[in-house]
Amino acid sequence: MERSIQALRIDGARLWDSLMAMASIGATPAGGCNRQALTDEDKQGRDLFVRWCREIGCEIRVDRMGNIFARRAGTEAGIAPVITGSHLDTQPTGGKFDGVYGVLAGLEVLRTLEDKGIKTRAPLELVVWTNEEGARFSPAMIGSGVWAGEFTLEYAHSRADKSGKTIGEELARIGYLGELASEPGPVTAAFEAHIEQGPILEKQNETIGVVTGVQGIRWYDVTFRGKPCHAGPTPMADRRDPVQALAILCERLYSEVKAYSDDARMTCGDLRAEPGSRNTVPEKVVLALDLRHPKPDGLEHLHRTLYRLAEQVEEAAGVTIDVREEWHSPPVQFDESCVAAVSAAVERLGYSHRKMVSGAGHDSVYVSRVAPVSMIFVPCAGGLSHNEAEFAEPAHLEAGCNVLMHAMLDRAGIA
Repeated sequence: MERSIQALRIDGARLWDSLMAMASIGATPAGGCNRQALTDEDKQGRDLFVRWCREIGCEIRVDRMGNIFARRAGTEAGIAPVITGSHLDTQPTGGKFDGVYGVLAGLEVLRTLEDKGIKTRAPLELVVWTNEEGARFSPAMIGSGVWAGEFTLEYAHSRADKSGKTIGEELARIGYLGELASEPGPVTAAFEAHIEQGPILEKQNETIGVVTGVQGIRWYDVTFRGKPCHAGPTPMADRRDPVQALAILCERLYSEVKAYSDDARMTCGDLRAEPGSRNTVPEKVVLALDLRHPKPDGLEHLHRTLYRLAEQVEEAAGVTIDVREEWHSPPVQFDESCVAAVSAAVERLGYSHRKMVSGAGHDSVYVSRVAPVSMIFVPCAGGLSHNEAEFAEPAHLEAGCNVLMHAMLDRAGIA
């Protein structure tokens, strides 16, 4: 039996076909996906996932945050499940693999075990987390965050998109406002497979990233308020222009972030000017800002730098600058036993690999607060993600799924 388990492999062609079937939902003309959280397209993706899981005999439960749990029973009562999963929602111009690979890799593991008649002592549970991306509703990872106790259900249900529709309303509209309490029970171990979303594995020609943790993230809404005036008659020297203040702050902050550390990250992801007229100096500009660093003291340094520079620019530019922190996800160190299970699976399967820290946030960040966790990365072309051109080689996706299966079996036990 042990030898047959050592030789066990998933069906790579079936995994690819499942990925392409899911990618057809919300497909964009440029070859990507627009399947944002709780849209009609998200509902279609969820419905397909649920159908696939029921076809192999999984029990389906949905909690009050719309998180979907598909359970394959274990043979021994009282053992906590080994869980895996990720998310099906995408960016507005997202790719075919971000998040969805982790879900469908988990599905392929369950399908393979069902095909081979292999039973596990612990139950196996496959999860789809709601609104991981944070593209439609802020903050990101809110489904797993509520489940892990980071956010209240009331707060999450109240979060609105740009049109004013809330998570609670949209969950009800698409039929995924479940009755199960969104809270964790005991978990033996949790694993998440994902494309790297960066260039390291590809550049080093390595197949698997054994993920030991996730860098810290802080999101801010930075509001610049000036004085609206006519674009023509008003001399440049007489203006209180919030856009000019924004340009100064961004230039200084970019310079300090680059000088501080190669590991530091700064992104200005969204800008909104009001009243939004071409020939009027705006009254207000709102910047959505993302700062990241793998170490707590590094992230704190970036945080203090932002506030310091905002005060300086506010005085120099004659505007008011309000910095409001929207979200703070501290750096995470994953569980040593789960990292070891992934490492052992990679060694057993003979794939080239390296240990690494994730540069992106994932649902595993919040899951790690209540359960032992690790992640598995596979390369993506050019390190490109959150982009319609996102691509991963079928052989790499298959390898990552094999590692996921053997790590899960390591922790769940063979009956």
